[in-house]
Amino acid sequence: MGSGVSKKKCRVFPEEFKVIYLVQKDGEVVSVMFSNNISTSDLKENIANAAGINRWNRIRLVSAGGVIVSISPTMPANCQSEPYTIESEEIDAGDTRVFSEVLDRVGEEFSRVFQVKEFSSKFDRRLTHLERMAESESSRTGILETHQKELIELKEYLTSHKEELEVAKRTRRLSEVINKGKKNHLPTYPKYLLTEETIQHLKTPTFNIWQWEPNEMLVLLEHMYQELGLMDHFNIGQLTMRRWLLKVQDNYRNNPFHNFRHCFSVAQMMYGIVNLCHLQSKMSHLDILDLLTSAICHDLDHPGYNNSYQINARTELAIRYNDISPLENHHCAVAFRILSNQESNILQNLSKEDFKTCRQDMITLILATDMTKHSEILAQFDSCIVTGFDFSKEEHKTLLKMMLIKCCDISNEVRPTEVSEPWADCLLEEYFMQSDREKSEGLPVAPFMDREKVTKSASQIGFIKFVLVPLFEATSKVLPQLSAMIDSLKESQQYYEQLKLMEDMLKEGKSLDSTTKKISSLSSLK
Repeated sequence: MGSGVSKKKCRVFPEEFKVIYLVQKDGEVVSVMFSNNISTSDLKENIANAAGINRWNRIRLVSAGGVIVSISPTMPANCQSEPYTIESEEIDAGDTRVFSEVLDRVGEEFSRVFQVKEFSSKFDRRLTHLERMAESESSRTGILETHQKELIELKEYLTSHKEELEVAKRTRRLSEVINKGKKNHLPTYPKYLLTEETIQHLKTPTFNIWQWEPNEMLVLLEHMYQELGLMDHFNIGQLTMRRWLLKVQDNYRNNPFHNFRHCFSVAQMMYGIVNLCHLQSKMSHLDILDLLTSAICHDLDHPGYNNSYQINARTELAIRYNDISPLENHHCAVAFRILSNQESNILQNLSKEDFKTCRQDMITLILATDMTKHSEILAQFDSCIVTGFDFSKEEHKTLLKMMLIKCCDISNEVRPTEVSEPWADCLLEEYFMQSDREKSEGLPVAPFMDREKVTKSASQIGFIKFVLVPLFEATSKVLPQLSAMIDSLKESQQYYEQLKLMEDMLKEGKSLDSTTKKISSLSSLK
């Protein structure tokens, strides 16, 4: 895609900063300078402020070529002679669509406030916990008093914000009511300008998945199918593709970890590996379709509570699937329920034989993401390597595809620390939600999910060392291009080992200064 930006010489700014020029309705040109590290939401607010627009309004930028420019830190800079046109939709009480979006934003703002407060509270509790562990056994009475004090403070906080919580709930309900009236509208999302920088970066494991809003992630997923030639090869219509992607998005819940952004992250890693390892020269179009579509569908309608909870709590899913991978079976069922609708069936033009193969492969791949099957699948793949891997053998190729979706599903630590570490926090939050519920219901609690027993550093060190590294090492024996990812994993392991060292030194009562110096000295030995 073209960038729609003039090739005329523009004023040069430092690489870590960009400047964009905007023209308003009155013809005045304004500029906005921002760093590459700014968040998308902050950038949009800066644009609104520069243009004198209400920050709650819907805004979008249009290039000289008439293409919508995605507002993100990676958006292209332009020249003052060819500014972007800024379009803004003001709030109209009669426009339910805009009103609904504003209400959603209000709910998001409240949610952000509560999340920040919750994070701050968790951080404070963690520091207090570490300090207490450094004290003698005689401090137990003080610990109980501290817990009681924290409970009182939490109750006071909830009481003081009760009105705000009620407002957030009402806005969410009203938004849902309004959205119910839109059942028959044709699904769509705006056409965004994808710069060459974004297109190329999308193929790499360093891609920052936190920078993109839901609509933008949909556009990027559609681009993957287009760029891989899947839409042309399988005659997938653009409208059908968009309907399918929107229905997939609707069927991901708003969990801390297992949500639509996780779906996008896994799909993007799969897309990156397909390009990095040149899989199109080793596999068929149908194989690539299976891999990408399975990655997108692999956690559909995840409830936020894992298989152990489903089985121990005897949930409807566990009963329906006889305790056999209840979640993964459910993800498959939801995927094909969406595909059973002709309007959203991206597989409708496959031959009967190809559809049968695709369905069986998708089921196999999604079921392979059940971590209780991890050792079994790894052993089968190792045996395949010993006898000699052969791409012409379907059973060998199927095992490789199972390994690939497993790699992508748990690949966060391959990414840079600033991208991967927030995922570790999100996963622990979801684990703690489950363990708290299990305790309240009298169910068994896994130690790695118990907030009283696990730390982020310890959990990540073990997971990287005993699960991720062996998984990627085995896969790299067939796809040697993945070797660089193993180096990234070992760097992540070293980072968490240093973090654990700091936590241990704090437990021993050593000062933060001495801890920092110790970590710095370790870092210098790399």
